[in-house]
Amino acid sequence: MFLHSVNLWNLAFYVFMVFMATVGLWDVFFGFEENKCSMSYMFEYPEYQKIELPKKLAKRYPAYELYLYGEGSYAEEHKILPLTGIPVLFLPGNAGSYKQVRSIGSIALRKAEDIDFKYHFDFFSVNFNEELVALYGGSLQKQTKFVHECIKTILKLYKGQEFAPKSVAIIGHSMGGLVARALLTLKNFKQDLINLLITQATPHVAPVMPLDRFITDFYMTVNNYWILNARHINLTTLSVAGGFRDYQVRSGLTFLPKLSHHTSALSVVSSAVPKTWVSTDHLSIVWCKQLQLTTIRAFFDLIDADTKQITQNPKKKLSVLNHHFIRHPAKHFEENPSIISDLTGTSMWVPVKVSRWTYVAYNESDKIYFTFPLANHRKIYTHVYCQSTMLDTNSWIFGCINSTSMCRQGVDLSWKAELLPTIKFLTLRLQDYPSLSHLVVYVPSIHGSKFVVDCEFFKKETRSIQLPVTHLFSFGLSSRKVVLNTSGLYYNIELLNFGQIYQAFKINVVSKCSGVREEITSIYKLHIPWSYEDSLTIAQVPSSTEISLKLHIAQPENDSHVALLKMYTSSDCQYEVVRFHGGALPAYVISSILLAYGGQLYSLFSTGSCLEYAVMLDKEAKPYKVDPFVIMVKFLLGYKWFKELWDALMLPELDAIVLTSQSMCFPLVSLILFLFGTCTAYWSGLVSSTSVRLLSSLWLAMKRPSELPKDIKMLSPDLPFLTIVLIIVSWTTCGALAILLSYFYYVFKIVHLQACLTTFKNNQPVNPKHSRRSEKKSNHHKDSAVHHLRLSANDAEDSLRMHSTVINLLTWIVLLSMPSLIYWLKNLKYYFKLNPDPCKPLAFILIPTMAILGNTYTVSVKSSKLLKTASQFPLPLAVGVIAFGSAHLYRVPCFVFIPLLLHALCNFM
Repeated sequence: MFLHSVNLWNLAFYVFMVFMATVGLWDVFFGFEENKCSMSYMFEYPEYQKIELPKKLAKRYPAYELYLYGEGSYAEEHKILPLTGIPVLFLPGNAGSYKQVRSIGSIALRKAEDIDFKYHFDFFSVNFNEELVALYGGSLQKQTKFVHECIKTILKLYKGQEFAPKSVAIIGHSMGGLVARALLTLKNFKQDLINLLITQATPHVAPVMPLDRFITDFYMTVNNYWILNARHINLTTLSVAGGFRDYQVRSGLTFLPKLSHHTSALSVVSSAVPKTWVSTDHLSIVWCKQLQLTTIRAFFDLIDADTKQITQNPKKKLSVLNHHFIRHPAKHFEENPSIISDLTGTSMWVPVKVSRWTYVAYNESDKIYFTFPLANHRKIYTHVYCQSTMLDTNSWIFGCINSTSMCRQGVDLSWKAELLPTIKFLTLRLQDYPSLSHLVVYVPSIHGSKFVVDCEFFKKETRSIQLPVTHLFSFGLSSRKVVLNTSGLYYNIELLNFGQIYQAFKINVVSKCSGVREEITSIYKLHIPWSYEDSLTIAQVPSSTEISLKLHIAQPENDSHVALLKMYTSSDCQYEVVRFHGGALPAYVISSILLAYGGQLYSLFSTGSCLEYAVMLDKEAKPYKVDPFVIMVKFLLGYKWFKELWDALMLPELDAIVLTSQSMCFPLVSLILFLFGTCTAYWSGLVSSTSVRLLSSLWLAMKRPSELPKDIKMLSPDLPFLTIVLIIVSWTTCGALAILLSYFYYVFKIVHLQACLTTFKNNQPVNPKHSRRSEKKSNHHKDSAVHHLRLSANDAEDSLRMHSTVINLLTWIVLLSMPSLIYWLKNLKYYFKLNPDPCKPLAFILIPTMAILGNTYTVSVKSSKLLKTASQFPLPLAVGVIAFGSAHLYRVPCFVFIPLLLHALCNFM
């Protein structure tokens, strides 16, 4: 019946949208590289020693605990406190376990063993009882206060030691990183208690799903504090995102705000981290061996030899983090590296005068210095590029001043090199080094190892090629191609018009090699100049390699840089080079349902009958009824007088502005989301209608219900009692629980009505004309007393159509309230009453409304004087849902209960 009410063209559209959504979801969940993270294993059995907290603290936070991680002999030795190491506190995220500390804790222990425990770290972890803080924000403040107490407790464990720490380092996974940042907002918190903060896959910008006001208020408090106090925040902070494999927290949300006064914050995607170079999902980021090794190397380089604790020098902290997480020169970190190096000894000096040079080293017994005179090359070329497959950490490239054939001292240029998975390379602009007379490449004596060194001089314009990306709406039917005719080691492909996160393209690199007997490795690096989100693709040539082009952060308006595809290639080859906002979707779904709901109410007012939900969805759910109003208000807010008026009315910030600040192109993406929202509303309506029919069939199989009620009674004797009981449940336990119970009651009433109608139709004599005449008479019968109204089969069908739409709306409300219910159930052994409760105010209004609507029939509503007004409200409320609920989902129920309440009041007015 539901499908029959939709014409074939509309049904084809809904099927097409499902197909498009499936393709999109496939790309989000599977359209990325395979998991290349190596698993971190423990060498000995992991142990978690529970740290005894003060009794008052344990009583105040009964669900939370603090643990010290250890293995083997280390765990045995540290059961007797106090401790002697460097404290690091791990904070798990949403539904995270304190045991997730074992990966980084174990690696740190192995590193300490390698240096005979000259320095070692003590890893602590907080047990947050695996709370769902990403969905329910009521406990975020409580977690923050508990962490503050834990830090003070940890520092007491080192009391009396010679090198007792005065601060701790914090590693926060997911929401744990936000809790760590929130520590600074506490009144009695001293900033000096934290010396370093590293967050992993933490959504710093905004919540992934803003399902209650506590989450958004918490975010606003934290981010506003960090922005307003940027001058005074000296906490060195590093945020690491997982990349495209992390579909739970998109990397665009993890980037800390770039503040002119706050220079101690870095944000990077794991695929861009040197020696990591892989994308991680939301959980593997805590155990990915490559990333944890990088983190531990940074921790040990941060140690101050004098205090045997993490350095308090902010410049050194940033220098270490830049070395390990941003740009690695293939050398061990040195705080003050010597720029001038001695080039002495009995080494051979070999002059090289060609512009392109390759040297293969294998079992060399002598050290060799290859010198490249720069005077002649400066006249022809602009740059020099050198690469080496020897990945040791020794200096390998130098610059000589006023030298002829050899020099005793040279400028160590190795610190300006960069590390890639298979090579280390250096690119110099000759103009920047006018004092250098020679370039020197050092080849050490080796035994049994083979490596290759290449150098070439080139003009920049010959290696920089522009490639405009295909148009957004080409749907893959058009392509652009460039051929790299020159044979070189390095190319820059400028990706023009590529700067928005909704752009997603694929590049195909085809390599053809001549005279190559063995496989050669090429590296293709997507470099995004405005953020650290580079990604690498390694290919064995000759081959055809497909590279995905996607962005985490949109190009800033005042940024003129161009995204680059950097190609580190072989001179023997020639090459041809041929996002997602699901968090806002529920708002668009509910907006579409509200439009259809308003259409049904108006059809009931104008014609006396309620049309099918699918018909009204096709007729009413149009983007031009919603988006133009939002776009117009967004435009007007750019004027000072309108903004002042807006603020005077105390209206919240427009969500379109919020989403635009998160790199969402509002008019375009909003249109796409509206289409997907309408499609989702259609299929959810089909599911709810089908579910009611299936449940009624099950009811009939178990118990045969009575006939349709002859007299309609809106207020049955048990209704006030049931309403009061549910309100008491909401007050004493959890508002979401009361909403769910009311929802079940409402569904039960509708299923019962559907079963009664089915029984009535089955018992009717086969005389359709007579049946229609009698029902028509019944429909025209009017009586001032509601309880004397008779319910005909037509009225019952109209009521079921209306109830089906209401169930669809209520289902989304229940889904949005589920996180607080899950949180309450999980913590029931600690707290019987949920506090704070985001759903309690809504429950007080929605419970009596649902109770009345469950006993409402269209025959008692269509003569109401309030019906016309009730039918006009859903349209502005649908606009309001998009304007104020797309980035703040917890506001959506506030717009939904208004038409439901007016619908219920139509029974009395």
